[in-house]
Order: sequence, then C-alpha cells, then structure tokens
Amino acid sequence: MYSRRMAGVKMSGGVEWAVHCCVVLSQADGPVPAQRLAEFHGISRTYLAKHLQHLSRAGLVTSTEGRIGGYVLTRPAGEISVLDVVLAIEGREPAFRCTEIRQNGPLPASPAACRRACGVARAMHAAERAWRDSLGAVTIADLGEGVLEDAGPDTFVHLREWLGT
Repeated sequence: MYSRRMAGVKMSGGVEWAVHCCVVLSQADGPVPAQRLAEFHGISRTYLAKHLQHLSRAGLVTSTEGRIGGYVLTRPAGEISVLDVVLAIEGREPAFRCTEIRQNGPLPASPAACRRACGVARAMHAAERAWRDSLGAVTIADLGEGVLEDAGPDTFVHLREWLGT
C-alpha cells in the first residue's frame, strides 16, 4: 500500500485521496458520484469507495441514491479540518504507543518509577499534539483557497464544468 511518512506518523495514501475528494466536494454544486471522483483523481473507484465510507461513518460526507446521487459534504468546508479527515481514514489511535521498555532488560525500572511518562514518551506525545493541532487548524476551505492561489481563479469553474454539477 502506498504511504507517506510525516513526523514519524505513517499515513495511507487514502488520506491524501480523501482530503482531495473533500476539496472537490466543497466546490461541487450537487452530489458527486464516487466514480466521477475516482476518474477525476485517476484512482480506483473501489479503493476510493472504501475511504468515502470512512468519511461517511465519521459524519463528514453523506451519500444520496438515484440518478443524481453521489457524495456531498455534511457541513461547510470551513467547519471540516484536515485532522477530521485524517482521523476518519486512519482512526483515532495515537501514533505512538509507549510499551514501557524501561521495565525490560538487566536493570528494569520499577513500576513505581514508571508512573510518570519518560522523556521519550513525553517528547512523542508532545509531537503528536503539535501535529494534530496543526492539522486541526487547517480546513477544507483553506485548502480550496490554496488551490485557487496555486492553479488560478478559473480552476473550480472548470472543475464544476467537468463534474457536470
């Protein structure tokens, strides 16, 4: 599986696809079918559908059935953070899990000495808090504004034309 490493955190490629899909959905005038989202990003519909289901279970998107069915965001793009999407795809488990390695080996620390997290655990937890805070501060709307800056003001007009929404 394709993955990215960031500050010690390994994320699946599905995170990238899900975030991009949310940006596209933020600009659509109506529901967008999973097949259309997959075509736009050049990825497998089956694999993308799995991630859209995760987004749906997390309450970030909803699907509609029928001829004009597809996916829509459940709330404004300015109210959905990148962290929301990451947690929907990857889960809420922390990236670092302390196993109390201090209690191993020839000079193990006592359980009493391990009541307080060690420096390694404190550093890892602080890094994860910073990472989550950073992703929580960026919204899907912010990313949409970045697309306009990077690709030009007509980008979303062309996107909506291509989607046919």
